[in-house]
Amino acid sequence: MPKIKSYTPPWLLSPSPGHDLFVPNPDEANSASSHTSKTDLNDGPRRTIARRGTEVFIAVGKEIRWADLVYLKDRWEEKQAGARRGIHIKREDSASSGDDELLRESIENGSAEGFRTIATSVGSDIQQLIISPYADFMAVVTSHTVRILLLPDSAHLTAPSLDTIKPKSWTLGPTTHVMNCSPIASAIWHPLGVNGSSLVTVTKDAIVRVWEISQKDRWSFDAPTLTIDLKKLADGTSLDQNFAATPDVTNKGFSPDCFEMDVAAACFAGRGSGGWSPMTLWIAMREGDVYALCPLLPNHWAPPPTLIPSLSISIVGNLAAVEDDPNVSEQAKLLAQQQLDWMSDLDNQEPRVIEGPPGEPPTEIFARPLRPGIVPRLQGPFDLELSPESEDELDTRLTDIFAIGQKLDTDELMMGEDDELDMEDVEGEGLSLSILCLLSPSGQVRVCLDLDGVQAQWLPPRNKSKAMGRLIESPSLLTFQSMDILTSLEVTDKAWPTFSPDVTSRYSFYVTHPSSITHVSLSPWVFRLESELQGDSQAGSEFRIDLLVNGQSSIRERLYTNTAQGDAQLPLAASVAIRDPDLGYFLLSATPFDPIALAFETPDDDFAPIHHASPSFDKDAEVQPLDFYKPRPVFQPSHAFDQGSELPKLLSRLSTSRHKTIVNQEVRLSPLTLILFTDAHKIVSVETHRLGVAASEVFRRCTQLQAELKQQVTKANEVKTRVEAITGEDQDGEGEPESSNAAMEKRIQSARERGEALGQRLEKMRKMVSKATSRELSDKEKAWVNEVNALETNLFGSTAPADGPTRLKLTKRRYEEVMQLRDELVEEAEKLGGAAGEGEENPSASTTDLRIPSELRKAKIAQVKKLIERETALVDAVKARLERLSVVG
Repeated sequence: MPKIKSYTPPWLLSPSPGHDLFVPNPDEANSASSHTSKTDLNDGPRRTIARRGTEVFIAVGKEIRWADLVYLKDRWEEKQAGARRGIHIKREDSASSGDDELLRESIENGSAEGFRTIATSVGSDIQQLIISPYADFMAVVTSHTVRILLLPDSAHLTAPSLDTIKPKSWTLGPTTHVMNCSPIASAIWHPLGVNGSSLVTVTKDAIVRVWEISQKDRWSFDAPTLTIDLKKLADGTSLDQNFAATPDVTNKGFSPDCFEMDVAAACFAGRGSGGWSPMTLWIAMREGDVYALCPLLPNHWAPPPTLIPSLSISIVGNLAAVEDDPNVSEQAKLLAQQQLDWMSDLDNQEPRVIEGPPGEPPTEIFARPLRPGIVPRLQGPFDLELSPESEDELDTRLTDIFAIGQKLDTDELMMGEDDELDMEDVEGEGLSLSILCLLSPSGQVRVCLDLDGVQAQWLPPRNKSKAMGRLIESPSLLTFQSMDILTSLEVTDKAWPTFSPDVTSRYSFYVTHPSSITHVSLSPWVFRLESELQGDSQAGSEFRIDLLVNGQSSIRERLYTNTAQGDAQLPLAASVAIRDPDLGYFLLSATPFDPIALAFETPDDDFAPIHHASPSFDKDAEVQPLDFYKPRPVFQPSHAFDQGSELPKLLSRLSTSRHKTIVNQEVRLSPLTLILFTDAHKIVSVETHRLGVAASEVFRRCTQLQAELKQQVTKANEVKTRVEAITGEDQDGEGEPESSNAAMEKRIQSARERGEALGQRLEKMRKMVSKATSRELSDKEKAWVNEVNALETNLFGSTAPADGPTRLKLTKRRYEEVMQLRDELVEEAEKLGGAAGEGEENPSASTTDLRIPSELRKAKIAQVKKLIERETALVDAVKARLERLSVVG
């Protein structure tokens, strides 16, 4: 995730020249405000910012502002350095005049400001700016028209002039894209066009047009080379039908397709994608349906060097798999044969080699194959499997679509070759499945996987159309994840959120909504899913995929929140990401009056898979800088404070009307006076409400500033305490404070002692674990265990007879005899002991009763006691040995 370093830099804030790029002209500010308040945002996306390297093009009304951000930044820093050397006091009322004087003076001295104004011949406000792949053309799109602009050279930015530039431009489709026709939904540069000169336009009435423009051929801007009416194509049955758009658009009857086929957006995948992705046009309908056209190609196209070989391998392998399989349907066999005919037509061509753009290798130009046809089948509507059900209508509608093509399979392409394929890491990394992201007006993002893979499809020929019929199975997309990026209070039906690609990874993007900007990254699960799909082991794959689905999902983080949430007057332009060594990692957006910029920390690797490595004890921990502040956007007062009142215009209109005599008269109660006061009240109420909301926002931000300042002071105090603890300056006492070197050495010694103590504890635990760990017994040890078990059974008894040697089976009997003998001997010894005591008292009686000599008797008793002690010790030793064996086992 990108970490925000700062928000809008000072060289883009007022009163710097960078801020003037986004501010409408003073005479158009009020009209712009009224236009934004009356315009419905459902008319389409607002992509008014485009870039060429560090150069940006900003559409403001009907004109385009052009600037180099790096040049603006350097010029602002130079002016700030000069202002520090010579500080002068200037009145507020002379600020604008002073800036103009400094600007004119810098121009007279030969120093350019790095920005210019481009004039365009458009009849309404510009809604979209789309740069061609090689940054030589730019499509200027309004609601109904398209203007192709030849971008001027960057040297004009450094020229000491402020004159308006009028570059060469052409109207695209002067009789096609006009005000009385359907509005334009999307304009996309085809990724396989010759030097990026092929443009695809999709209107809201589901008509796709492919344009191949050329500066040398003026007629190439008048008529498209291919026109497809998707409503006709959806009902088509054979290749021989005419699917071009009907030229007469005045008489239109009602059709359900007018609602179901209302186009919201369209897109291609990247040029470096694998398979059929670069020539697949994805189309999202307003009502929630998704369609695909594959292959959609211009008359002349320039594929990457690896595209045609990879498609050839895939087509031949597919045909060999289905040709002799009786379980494959006739439709699938016909499709495989059509793909083979298409590839055969392509293989029979001799490509034309032309020079590519500066810095690019020579380009091979192919003609679009005519077999089996130039118009592909309309695939769809796709069934969104496992899509969350919602009762909210806004969740089912769509505003934008974003396609990420599958990675190029280099292993299959280079199988059997000794040379390695030289390609970018971005094209060889990622997922072997195409990903499709859908965006709804409610801020819901659905991430879908194309498991089957969209392939080239055509309608059957006329002689086979009845036999083939329609495809039985409808295509489907697997909804892998669904996420909401908005709160319930931010959802509005007047919003048109958009996708914007990221420059660091093709698996991350930005979502721009009128209320916020959100960053979404799919990297946490893309590479793990690819490892599971490419893995050879099938054991436990279902369990691992369940963990993947239910575990870590896509990362989303809100980067910016619009202060005027829910206010339709301040929509946000689609974000544009820039990465440059001089500018850093930069994100740019804008309201109709102010720029919005975010500076991120530059990531170490552009396209690094996310791996979860095990912790290592010998790896040094990276020292992170002290981060004790939270970047906050600079507060910009509302534009309502800078807008003029409409009352002077009302008075001017009244002074030129037929009621101009009432202006200089006394106020009298009359119907005309009531009308005038009512009109004035409408204007004043709107303006005072707008000023009151702006003033309340200023008060709220001032109150919030106190809390933020208190929090900042607290964090700074914490950092100060940490620094003093490190340097040893926090010691209290009468003696001299300890030096910083001594404190460092003391801390290092303490850390070493702790490390040694931890090492000893670890060694102790290792020995304990090694002792407790059971290992496999040898054959002799197993025999000894069996012998001990048999001995235990013979000694203490068991329900089952113990197996063992024959000599051990008599041990119990011998043990019982010994115990019986011991009891008899103990009893006899007690009797003898009692008789001996009586004999000492009465010697005469003992001599008469016992005739055994006393020495012999004492020797026998001592011998018996010794035998008993030996037997007792033997029994105790065997018992203890058995207990130890049971513990170890």
